[in-house]
Amino acid sequence: MTQTEIATLGGGCFWCLEAVYAECRGVLGVKSGYAGGHVERPTYEQVCGKKTGHIEVVQVTFDPTQVSYRELLQVFFTIHDPTTMDRQGNDVGPQYRSAVFTQSDAQAATVREVMAELTAEGIFDGPIVTEIRPFTTFWPAEEEHDDYFARNPWNPYCSFVVAPKVAKFRKKFYGALATKA
Repeated sequence: MTQTEIATLGGGCFWCLEAVYAECRGVLGVKSGYAGGHVERPTYEQVCGKKTGHIEVVQVTFDPTQVSYRELLQVFFTIHDPTTMDRQGNDVGPQYRSAVFTQSDAQAATVREVMAELTAEGIFDGPIVTEIRPFTTFWPAEEEHDDYFARNPWNPYCSFVVAPKVAKFRKKFYGALATKA
């Protein structure tokens, strides 16, 4: 039986994160959804209304013998801007903030270590504002959000926002790409 772990990450639109992590070696599944808010079973429309407190996230199920939590975080901090509060590019609102929902103290420590390393390296022009929160509840997004980029590559948002993030991931992490059957 394969040992699995879960990473819950928010870094802008969940379509972007899902498209990248779906290609990662060792990732067994990626599900878009919502976390961190106060409304049970929120809808996309409610979350976009900015009153639920939820963040668009992906829940990444992975095999830690094939890809480490640290590697997943390195991808995360590469494919979004962790220095902007409540926005990623033209996507503006609290649902787009940068956040990591940790499943354990070990995950929280790893996030802090990676953020400290990136800060020390001076990778970003501004301070990292990514929130580190203990995981509580994940609410799956509606089915139409599943595999959105794969099903809608010619959608203008996918072409101009998602595709460049996937390309950046492929360029920087080519060795981490999943083997496609």
